[in-house]
Amino acid sequence: MRALVYDAPRATPVVTELPDPAAPPGGAVVHVVAAGLCRSDWHGWMGHDPDISTFPHVPGHELAGIVESVGEGVDPGWVGRPVTAPFVLACGTCATCAAGDGQVCPHQRQPGFTDPGCFAERVVVHAAGTNLVALPDGVPPVTAAGLGCRVATAHRAVVGRARVTSGERVLVLGCGGVGLAAVRIAASRGAHVLAADPDPGSRARAEGLGAEGTLDASVPPDDLAAAVAELTGGGVHVTIEAVGSVDACRAGALALRRRGRHVQVGLLPPAASRADIPMERVVAWELDVLGSHGMAAHDYAGLFADLAAGHLDLAALAAPGEPVGLVEAGRLLTTMGTTPSRGLVTLDPAR
Repeated sequence: MRALVYDAPRATPVVTELPDPAAPPGGAVVHVVAAGLCRSDWHGWMGHDPDISTFPHVPGHELAGIVESVGEGVDPGWVGRPVTAPFVLACGTCATCAAGDGQVCPHQRQPGFTDPGCFAERVVVHAAGTNLVALPDGVPPVTAAGLGCRVATAHRAVVGRARVTSGERVLVLGCGGVGLAAVRIAASRGAHVLAADPDPGSRARAEGLGAEGTLDASVPPDDLAAAVAELTGGGVHVTIEAVGSVDACRAGALALRRRGRHVQVGLLPPAASRADIPMERVVAWELDVLGSHGMAAHDYAGLFADLAAGHLDLAALAAPGEPVGLVEAGRLLTTMGTTPSRGLVTLDPAR
C-alpha cells in the first residue's frame, strides 16, 4: 500500500510502499478514503510525542473509509460499511470505558502515534466493536475525515466540557481547525463569541463562522485578557484554548469572569514549556480549568445530529481546494508550525 512516512522526528516525509496490514483479533482494517491533517500530527513530527518511537512512522489520526476486513471476534457485518473512528481507540473493557469515558482510556491506542496512522491506503482500528463509527446516510467519508479529531474535539469541548448555553460569552483562542469549529459550534448554540489569533486571515474566517468580534493574539497574554475584559464588561463565561500555546493558556484563564470555565484543548507538551496559570485567581474566583481530549465513539451521534441540523458548516470550515495527495500532505505537515491555518485540510491517500 502507498503511505507517507518519516524516518525520524523532523525528517522529510516521503511516500513509499508498505505491506498491507492484517486485521488483528478484535480489530479491523479500514481502506482509507480520506484523512485529515491536524496540528497534532505536526507535534508528532516535531518529536513532541514520546509515543512515536518506532520508525519509519506513518502519521495521521483523522480517518474515514470502508471496512475491508475484520479480525476474530468482530461482527463480519462491518465489512463494506463506511466508517470513521475517534483518534483515541479505547480498549472497551476497562472501568474507564465502562463508565463511558473511552476518550481517556488508560489503555488507549492512537493511530499516527502509538500505531501506524492513516496517511496510508489502509489503517488498523483496534477494539473495532468499541471504536468503529458507522457513517449515516448523507455523510460521505470525505466529510467524516473533515469532522475528524478537530471538529469532534471542538464539539466535545464546547458541548460536553464547557456546556456552553445561549447568551453566554465565549472566547476562542486560536483559529485553526479546532478553533474555527469551536467558534461555529458555540455560535450555533446562541453564544456571543470572540476569537483571538495572530493572523488577520484566520480572524476573518472566524468572523465568517459566527464570531462577533476578534482580537490580535500576538499581544502579551495579560494585555489580551485585559482587552477581553474591557470588551465584555468583566470577562467571558468560557474560554477555549485551541492552539496549544502557554501564552494563550494564561490569557484564557485571565480572560474569565468570576466562576468562569477554561477548557484546554490545545496540546501543551513539556517541550512547549509550562503554562503560567494564575492559581490564586482560580481559587479566589472559583474558576474551572478543564481538559478536553477528543471524543469517545458513542458521542459521535450528537455530532452527526448537529451536522444534520445545519449547526456545522463543513464547507465553510474546509481549506480551499480539493483533498491533497500524500506528497503535498507531507509538505504541509512540515510547515504547520510556521504557517497560518488553511482550515480543515483533507487528503486522499490514493493521490
